[in-house]
Amino acid sequence: MSLSEFEKQRVKKIFSAYCAMKAPHHISDQFRVEFELRGDEVKLFESRPFHLDKSQWISHKIARFKKDRESNCWQLYYADRNERWHLFEPFPSDKDIEKMLAEVENDTTGIFWG
Repeated sequence: MSLSEFEKQRVKKIFSAYCAMKAPHHISDQFRVEFELRGDEVKLFESRPFHLDKSQWISHKIARFKKDRESNCWQLYYADRNERWHLFEPFPSDKDIEKMLAEVENDTTGIFWG
């Protein structure tokens, strides 16, 4: 089940601001932080130009936020080196997606941003 229109707009606003803060416009030709909202989940990834062909961009998964309809909580996932998703056990869920995004930004374990 997908998010309500209100939730979609809220998520877009939150993630657009976050991505702009992480990768300001003046460096957008070198580094981007982007998100994709699909259904009941949001994927956060970073993109950089391919070193052999600067017109191509390579994207790497950073975090995944998935809304659990039963608990009405967002679940947080990280990508391993093979880009497979795993539940982030230290802080697996919360009703507020902003708290989950703050956990990704703080990255106390180094699992999201390295």
